Amino acid sequence: MTQFTDFGLAEPILRALAEEKYETPTPIQSQTIPTALAGRDVIGIAQTGTGKTAAFALPILHHLTTKRLRPEKKSCRVLVLSPTRELSGQISDSFRAYGRHIKPLAVALAIGGVPINRQVRSLAHGVEVLVATPGRLLDLVNQRAVTLNQVEVLVLDEADRMLDMGFIHDIKRVVAMLRKERQTLFFSATMPQEITKLADSMLNDPVRVAVTPQASTVDRIAQRVIHTEKSAKPALLIDVLKSETTDRVLVFTRTKHGADKVVKGLEKNGFLSAAIHGNKSQNQRERVLADFKSGKLRILIATDIAARGIDVDGVSHVINYDLPNVPESYVHRIGRTARAGADGIAISFCDQEEGVFLRDIERMIRITIPASGERQPHKPAVRNSGNRGQGGRPQQNGGGRNQGRGNGGGGGNGRPGQNGHRSHGGGNGGQNHGRPNHQAGHQNGHAQASRQDTSSGEPNDIGTVTFLQRSGEPRRNAGHRTR
Repeated sequence: MTQFTDFGLAEPILRALAEEKYETPTPIQSQTIPTALAGRDVIGIAQTGTGKTAAFALPILHHLTTKRLRPEKKSCRVLVLSPTRELSGQISDSFRAYGRHIKPLAVALAIGGVPINRQVRSLAHGVEVLVATPGRLLDLVNQRAVTLNQVEVLVLDEADRMLDMGFIHDIKRVVAMLRKERQTLFFSATMPQEITKLADSMLNDPVRVAVTPQASTVDRIAQRVIHTEKSAKPALLIDVLKSETTDRVLVFTRTKHGADKVVKGLEKNGFLSAAIHGNKSQNQRERVLADFKSGKLRILIATDIAARGIDVDGVSHVINYDLPNVPESYVHRIGRTARAGADGIAISFCDQEEGVFLRDIERMIRITIPASGERQPHKPAVRNSGNRGQGGRPQQNGGGRNQGRGNGGGGGNGRPGQNGHRSHGGGNGGQNHGRPNHQAGHQNGHAQASRQDTSSGEPNDIGTVTFLQRSGEPRRNAGHRTR
């Protein structure tokens, strides 16, 4: 199918698509719409941003148009479950846009974070389409505001995300309330084993549609990782925002507190941004998202709650300020860019503790993300007044013996050290028979231990360290230290 007119969709739907300037269907739409129009159950595996909403909304609207029925009170004919408020709101908006010429068409939205009474009233006379998050839907069921035994079509969108967010038991409760004679459309970007089991229990002889390899990332996204110390991330983010040519930038953090902290740091450096996460009210989230869509706000800081719920064209960069500890979340995060045929850039900051997360991500997406621009926090130089030998050249840590007393490690070849005391051998690492300066020895050892090999990003092997020894005390050997 090369045109939407080839599907045989009802005229009111085609008129709306023409007004939306939809002409050529995406691969997921080409494969899903004919199967769904035939009444078959579908398992759709596709990355976010590939047009899944239209893939299930268009055949559903065609079904509602060709089979006109008045919904019973407190019931719905179509139930769409999605994991987040933002995604649910966008799905309901899509149904209204594609079905604008279908009269009457009642579409209701049931999500948390807003007063439930308004949603109760919207369901009182029944609706054709109910888009809901699982938790709020069960609240409405418990209040007897809606019954689910009239559902003709069930859609689960972003099923793997619902699993990640702990909705699996709520979904099973909802499915148990539905009639068995229904059509089920099941969509997920990834198919972990538990999601596969859930799909098998819900669907009847489904057609499997997969337009990209499982857990792959969008080809048009240029990905790279910057290895950095955790403390260097705030300055690194500023540098990236200054050096990159950006349109809209979406920055992901792992925690809500972290998102707010990033906003404050950007504000101090003259960058206007706002955060969206679970502690924000629904009105705040909607206002910030609207500003981001309109371009009034160009930098949005978000937690994973928004990874599937931001459908905004023109996001040029996704920055993973914190790498996700769930590999699949990486796919959903970076899928916020390179939408609607555009290109995109995904930059990930990876500190030492996040190395294991990076390896899990690369294993899942089956590529090695190229690294660039390693950053380390600025550290003041460590001064060691007594570590210079003959000719002013620093001596290497060795096993020499220092018989001088005072501040320095001594020079070599019997010449005086920097403080004028004579020594026999040059080095910090040997036995000291005089009064040692513990601070100088400690600083030098610390400087050696913390020195990085900039070509590999790995700390140098320290080797065997012999501690300074007082007379009569046993010798201590620290052995090999690893970081």
